Amino acid sequence: MLGAMDTVLIEGLQVDAIIGVYEFEKGYQQRLFVDIELGCDISGAAREDNLDLTLNYAAVSERLREYAAASRFQLIETLAERFSELLQKEFGAPWLRLTIRKPGAVAEARSVGVRIERGARKSD
Repeated sequence: MLGAMDTVLIEGLQVDAIIGVYEFEKGYQQRLFVDIELGCDISGAAREDNLDLTLNYAAVSERLREYAAASRFQLIETLAERFSELLQKEFGAPWLRLTIRKPGAVAEARSVGVRIERGARKSD
């Protein structure tokens, strides 16, 4: 039997990045909002009440904020893909779903965005 697949959530994470296809967007950081679902087995952490046995929300959030602040992309699709690669490589997430929203990109919409899912969920 494989280990359990639980989901750790981070919703509405605010990150600032230089992002956009238009020249006027390339000179300043814009606020983006990120929702993350990370697959992991939290049973050991819950049983032991030990942060070292699970994903550290603060560490994940800080790493994504640092990465976004240092990045420069035209597309939020590219940033989403880079975030997913980082989360899988640095935090060992076997599965993730990630949404990035960019408010104000289209005048008639609250925000635009992308949602990607990478990896495979374990099943019992």
